[in-house]
Amino acid sequence: LRMQLTSENYYSKEANEEYLSVSQYKDFMGTYGKRGCEEYALAKIEGTWEENMEDSDALMVGSYVDAHFEGTLDLFKAKHPCMFKKDGGLMAKYLKANEMIQRCERDEVFSHYMSGEKQVIMTADMFGAKWKIKIDSYHPGQCIVDLKTCQSINKVFFHHDIGYMNFLAEWGYYIQGAVYQKVVEINTGKKLPFFIAAVSKEKVPDIQVIAVEQNLLDEALAEVEHNVPMILALKNKAADPTRCECCDYCKQTRVLKAPIWSSDLIGDI
Repeated sequence: LRMQLTSENYYSKEANEEYLSVSQYKDFMGTYGKRGCEEYALAKIEGTWEENMEDSDALMVGSYVDAHFEGTLDLFKAKHPCMFKKDGGLMAKYLKANEMIQRCERDEVFSHYMSGEKQVIMTADMFGAKWKIKIDSYHPGQCIVDLKTCQSINKVFFHHDIGYMNFLAEWGYYIQGAVYQKVVEINTGKKLPFFIAAVSKEKVPDIQVIAVEQNLLDEALAEVEHNVPMILALKNKAADPTRCECCDYCKQTRVLKAPIWSSDLIGDI
């Protein structure tokens, strides 16, 4: 019997064990901007490792903006009292979040794309796995929109073996778009365009609605299809996970076996 997902249990241990999601996929496989780590991904699913979001002011600002557009700000405030002063106002280092929200809501096009059905949960069987998605702004029969907060919309990232790329490629948002589009298509029979509604955390927040080219979504979906069998083998304990030796989980759980050479410190560049 398949677990029925709700906003209350969507992020639960049970849901993460039963379903594959884009964030879980990226934990295993990584993106250009963040290496994947199989052992870390499994520890997160099993509940033996938890991220501490409150370590990062930038993450907290992004999560506050997300919560506002989801309509879950009251719940967010209750969970993160550290962000607020005694009078209920945001602490100075988090005020950027309100500026970002005001900038978004002042723009008609941005507001239109974000005016769809909020936090729509869908599931589908795809590539031998059960998938779950949660859409920020869903316009049935028209489009799928995901809200992203970023450092800078026009920031360019360089990788010596690939070249220059934008923030969507860097953080795996083409993968997200591909999975969301396919899951919606399986559920509705309609292949909808995918958009990113982006707002930056710069001194003066910048905004854009970005349409993702279909060929980039198709490429990303082919990559997902190729990688899912390995992820399922890891989740089903049919394969042993590898460690990246770079993430916080690996640092916390590293067991030294012998000294390393100084030349090992640079690693593979």
